[in-house]
Amino acid sequence: MLEEFQFRLLTSLWPRSPGRLCESAGPQRGKLAHLLGAAALERIRGRTVLDFGCGEGWEVLEAVRAGAVRAIGLDLRPEILARARSHAQAAGLAERCSFVTRCSEPVDLIISIDAFEHFADPAGILAEMHRLLKPAGEVLVSFGPPWRHPLGGHTFSVFPWAHLLFSETALCRWRATFKSDGARRFEEVEGGLNQMTIARFERLVAQSGFAIGSLELVPIRPLKRFHSSWSREFTTALVRCRLVKPASLVSP
Repeated sequence: MLEEFQFRLLTSLWPRSPGRLCESAGPQRGKLAHLLGAAALERIRGRTVLDFGCGEGWEVLEAVRAGAVRAIGLDLRPEILARARSHAQAAGLAERCSFVTRCSEPVDLIISIDAFEHFADPAGILAEMHRLLKPAGEVLVSFGPPWRHPLGGHTFSVFPWAHLLFSETALCRWRATFKSDGARRFEEVEGGLNQMTIARFERLVAQSGFAIGSLELVPIRPLKRFHSSWSREFTTALVRCRLVKPASLVSP
């Protein structure tokens, strides 16, 4: 009964796709500097870098320009990797870049931008990152918005926190009125949504074999005055984290 009411309310007030309501906090290009900061670029210099979930490869090119000895872009979509190779060729950086669907080469540094809230198996991803890193290697992570952000549901957040107030079933039924992919769960939509909260991310990292070198929770600007340890799930715009693989440990 409630679910049907929610579905009818959604289709009445938002009969069409609202589009992409929640974009990354950074520009399409230059994300490493914008989302990870200048200090992160210094960590890239002189290292072999892997961009985990590279998309069209812009961050791979940025890593090379920042002084990476070599940069590898990893993505599961061959058609996207073809575009990434074209971008590298056009930029004259193809000799220092490679784009692959699988990676077995040990690397010094892994970067992950705007991806942890989308991974279907984030624990498995952390284990794979741990395997690929050399001892004392690092992962630089930036993701957001986390799930309890006002727009953490991305397309499902037709108004602030709508994805928390309406049921998953009602929201997916509403989405099916303008999308034909048959998704019935948040995790089944294009790109996937794994409902990643800050607390869940911390638990996953604690179980992964990584140590947290640093963790920064960037507040939503209008809500900055309310940002605290107890409100962080609802007032954090971006999570920045540096994970370290201890030199004395082997992959779990």
